[in-house]
Amino acid sequence: MLDKRLPLFLFLAFLILFGWTYFFGPKPAPPKPSQPTVEGAAEPVGGPAAPVDGATPVGAEAVVRAPQAGELPAEAESSERTLELEVGGAGQPGEPGRKGAFRALFSNRGASLLELQFADHMRTVGLSDAQRLDRANWLPLLEPVEKDGLRTGSLALRTSASSKERFPLDLETALWTMEPLAAPEAGVRFRYSPPGGALALEKVVRFEPDSWRISVTVALENRAAERGRLTFLLVPAATVPAELAESFYAEPNAVAIGREGPDQPFEIDHKAAPKLSEPGALEVPGTLAVVGVHAKYFAFLLRERDFAAGTLGGATYAPVLAGKQHRIEVAVPITLTLPERGATSRVEYLVYAGPKSKEMVADCEAHQLVLDDDLSVDSIARLLLWLLGKLHAVLGNWGLAIIALTLGVRLLLFPLNRRSQTAMAKYQTKMKRVQPKLEEVKKRFEKDPQKLREAQARIMQEEGAFPPLGGCLPIFLQMPVFFGLFSALRTTYELRQAPFYGYITDLSRPDHMFALPALPFVPSHFNLLPILMVVLWIVQQMGMPKPADEQAARMQKMMMFMPVVFGFMLYNYAAGLSLYMITTSGCSIIEQKVIKKLWPIDETEVVKKDGKPSGCGPFSGILKNLAEKQQEQMKRVQAMQADKRRQEGRRK
Repeated sequence: MLDKRLPLFLFLAFLILFGWTYFFGPKPAPPKPSQPTVEGAAEPVGGPAAPVDGATPVGAEAVVRAPQAGELPAEAESSERTLELEVGGAGQPGEPGRKGAFRALFSNRGASLLELQFADHMRTVGLSDAQRLDRANWLPLLEPVEKDGLRTGSLALRTSASSKERFPLDLETALWTMEPLAAPEAGVRFRYSPPGGALALEKVVRFEPDSWRISVTVALENRAAERGRLTFLLVPAATVPAELAESFYAEPNAVAIGREGPDQPFEIDHKAAPKLSEPGALEVPGTLAVVGVHAKYFAFLLRERDFAAGTLGGATYAPVLAGKQHRIEVAVPITLTLPERGATSRVEYLVYAGPKSKEMVADCEAHQLVLDDDLSVDSIARLLLWLLGKLHAVLGNWGLAIIALTLGVRLLLFPLNRRSQTAMAKYQTKMKRVQPKLEEVKKRFEKDPQKLREAQARIMQEEGAFPPLGGCLPIFLQMPVFFGLFSALRTTYELRQAPFYGYITDLSRPDHMFALPALPFVPSHFNLLPILMVVLWIVQQMGMPKPADEQAARMQKMMMFMPVVFGFMLYNYAAGLSLYMITTSGCSIIEQKVIKKLWPIDETEVVKKDGKPSGCGPFSGILKNLAEKQQEQMKRVQAMQADKRRQEGRRK
């Protein structure tokens, strides 16, 4: 009785939490033909685009025009070109997880970062050393998107209303000077001076060694202009692609993190690209601390080196449709002080470009919110991940760690599970004895439903035939483990491309035993583990004892179909979750076939000293009190109805 409720409970819970998103999640609206792919102007925090100081909004159409006479920049280049850098040991096979191994491609058009690839993280698993040297196999963190004849890039600056007069040509389309930094530094320096040469902008992008950090310094030099304040629009990330196209996790996501004050907690706001069709604002309280884009396992997040500087304004986002792939672009206003003549003012930002792991949190405490935001039950999922990490350190295999965790949970709950099963068995024995009495009153009051309910309630109270409330307690205790693993396996970087045995090379993805023909309504791959999970679940259901009452028997028949539906919904989910469910069902079958035979459950009905049968389970007294109160309430209602009838008779 206990075990047969588990699939129904899991199915209903999963259906409520994830079914709607899986089948009926919002779809992005296609771009209007008469507009560019990214439409409109996003609104910053607190109102429309005006508070952004008139900056060209994120998503606005970029127009490249030739400079007119008198508009020629004082310091720029005449043609567009790119610069490629390999940093941090890029080009070497190495071990996965090495910090800061990149291939970067910069463009002097807008002084932007067009491409960024991890040289130590591959698109697929099982590659040879020679294949790992092939750039086609390197995992991209940033990819360019063609829009209006331009390749969009990250870390670009755009002109605003306050800087338009001094920088008449849009900084995003201008051709900056570009040169690599001198060794041993890895990075690039951009410079641009508008017509007249009264001002000069310099942007230096530097890869910090042995880390996932990229420093970005923006400097404004005053050569012959009046003092003031200028606002520009910085585009931290514009081209982060989705690593996997799946229904269980929408990626990429724009994210902003802020707080009211130094002693206040950070708060987060995020938007998923596949669910958006219009630009908008990322709203966080107080001062904006972190802004960027993250995908399933990796992030590109920008923050001030000094949180107290307060140069970041309200962040905005805009969806970008690149073919059939959804991207999202974020932008944020930055303010620079125009110093006295001959002086330079500068601001410095740090970009975390790496995995969503403990390294990310070590870089900045606010990044923890990005990890927590991915976990639907973060406290439980974080505990499970900690336990899995300890087991992995001992066993050396994440699949074995999942199996060991499952066995540990089952072993921990076994005493409670055994007690609940015993209580349910005693209840079934009692119901077999009481059933003839219930059938008798059912025939006697067949045409009087009210008296039938009263008679059945009286029999149940006299016999103490109350189902044990504690019977479902082990199920409730296992549910957090299920949902915690579901959440953890969906986004946890440590489980990315984690092998098990044989053909299962990635526990964070379906097991993909072999590819299937491309046919309508046919999945792309044959996944064995979900099918094995369904088979074991059905075997578990078939081994359940037959219930005594008719309603429970109907429920048991219905439960035979639930594993099939549940397996269909989880067919394309992580193999690690299927491994957990297979282990759980296997333990239940072993308990049915072996443990209960070696150690039979006592089904003897307990009888009180006064000769009357007792209730079932530790909560039977509560149920008995509830039944007595219900019976008293029914008597009061009947008395009121009888009194009402007498009064009506007197009036007649």
